[in-house]
Amino acid sequence: QVQLVESGGGLVQAGDSLRLSCAASGRALPVYAMAWFRQAPGKERDFVATISANGGGTWYADSAKGRFTISRDNGKNTVYLQMNSLKPEDTAVYFCAAGPRALMRASEYDYWGQGTQVTVSS
Repeated sequence: QVQLVESGGGLVQAGDSLRLSCAASGRALPVYAMAWFRQAPGKERDFVATISANGGGTWYADSAKGRFTISRDNGKNTVYLQMNSLKPEDTAVYFCAAGPRALMRASEYDYWGQGTQVTVSS
């Protein structure tokens, strides 16, 4: 079992930056691929970024490429999402997830955090 807790969300202005963190407890994080998803009100949960278990591979949604960076510190059991040049359309609840492979489908992930709200004003 893995417990995931996100933090770092907040209210920012367009163009600002935020860094989200996802702290894991329970089974050691290094065995899992990790991902970030987001869900805006009334919309589906969308893939944002994923990172392989050893951190050697990262993949991004088109909306995140060039602006967001996913990283992990396995020694701290923590995954990060650095978000730069934020836009109002980035407003959503951001969730981290853990699973056996770094894929883009939410159904591939076994463990989820409770989410952290990111609001970007124009």
